[in-house]
Amino acid sequence: MTDRTEKDKEEVGRDEVAEALADLFSNVSLMVKGELEGTNNQLLMLEKMNQRVTEEYNRFGDVASGLRVFVEQLSKKNRSFEDYVQQIDAIDQQVSEFEAVVSKLDEYVSMLEKKVVFVYRSTTS
Repeated sequence: MTDRTEKDKEEVGRDEVAEALADLFSNVSLMVKGELEGTNNQLLMLEKMNQRVTEEYNRFGDVASGLRVFVEQLSKKNRSFEDYVQQIDAIDQQVSEFEAVVSKLDEYVSMLEKKVVFVYRSTTS
């Protein structure tokens, strides 16, 4: 009987160890599963953040493309205004020359007026 009792005690001890190991493995498995789920959730959040950033950069690309087209249009308009600016410069040059001629003409008329007044006073006196 002592043999059997010791064997029963040994079996009970082994069962307790087996249960403790099973609990340990179960708990370690749950812990690893929780860690993996946490990591997976972080990766999913990172993926969503990357998608959001990609969308923002795509919008920035669209804006930049629109700005490039706008700048090209302004450049074309600026080039078309250059012709008008050259015409205005030519007109300004002609007006300056005309003013110089008018100034000379004014001097000449003033001189003629003085002569006419002098001749008129000479003949009336």
